[in-house]
Amino acid sequence: MAGSSLLVLIDDIAAVLDDVALMTKMAAKKTAGVLGDDLALNAQQVSGVRAEREIPVVWAVAKGSFLNKLILVPSALAISVFIPWLVTPLLMVGGAYLCFEGFEKLAHKFLHSKAEDQAEHAELVEAVADPAIDLVAFEKDKIKGAIRTDFILSAEIIAITLGTVADASLTQQVIVLSGIAIVMTIGVYGLVAGIVKLDDLGLWLTQKPGQMAKSIGGGILRAAPYMMKSLSVIGTAAMFLVGGGILTHGVPVVHHWIESVSAGAGGAGFIVPTLLNAVAGILAGAVVLAGVMVVSKLYKALKG
Repeated sequence: MAGSSLLVLIDDIAAVLDDVALMTKMAAKKTAGVLGDDLALNAQQVSGVRAEREIPVVWAVAKGSFLNKLILVPSALAISVFIPWLVTPLLMVGGAYLCFEGFEKLAHKFLHSKAEDQAEHAELVEAVADPAIDLVAFEKDKIKGAIRTDFILSAEIIAITLGTVADASLTQQVIVLSGIAIVMTIGVYGLVAGIVKLDDLGLWLTQKPGQMAKSIGGGILRAAPYMMKSLSVIGTAAMFLVGGGILTHGVPVVHHWIESVSAGAGGAGFIVPTLLNAVAGILAGAVVLAGVMVVSKLYKALKG
């Protein structure tokens, strides 16, 4: 009898773990858009510090990211338990923010002049090169800014994950949310550390005596800037896809319309939802950005 009960318990645990693995996989897929942008943004945030300080700065931001997750995961679980109706609105807000951030990136060259970007870059280079600049304070400002950015992106990841496991048991929610928080943080900042040290690796290889090492090092130095640009482009595209998908799923009429269009598209039906979600994401981003700009101008006018 005891043996039979133990087998039933083991079977139940296996079933729970299987469900958790499936939900974690779904959550990871849905948060992939934020992950790509998270990588690019954090790699850019820690750039500008001296080479020997890059890894310590990445580590400091990673610790801040873990602290952000320690705040966000319990908050998300409390929402799920006490005010579950808030999950969908939070998801919609998160999706709209993703679309807004993606569209703001596209509109950046129209909203900011080339002279502004060059002035910002020159200021950064001067700050690093000038021995009179307090580099400790400079680093602290960099770290604080990166942790603030991480909080927003982490909130999006947790909100999307919570939406994925909203109907699961509390135990499964705890495991999935905690697992995603830990894996995403380690994955993002491990990759960020690798990305910011790519140029150092390339330079080190070019100084080696072998011709192969020099060639590989030169290739890395040439490829590193393109890798950063690619990450940014992929992250932006994924933000529209993920954000648009969240918004269309949150509006039943739109969601059912996309399903019906996909069903009538024949062999191309598999790509139709992706394209329509992307279009919805771009349109939503444009609307939110326009609203933010109007509110910002009104605020400045009232303040002035």
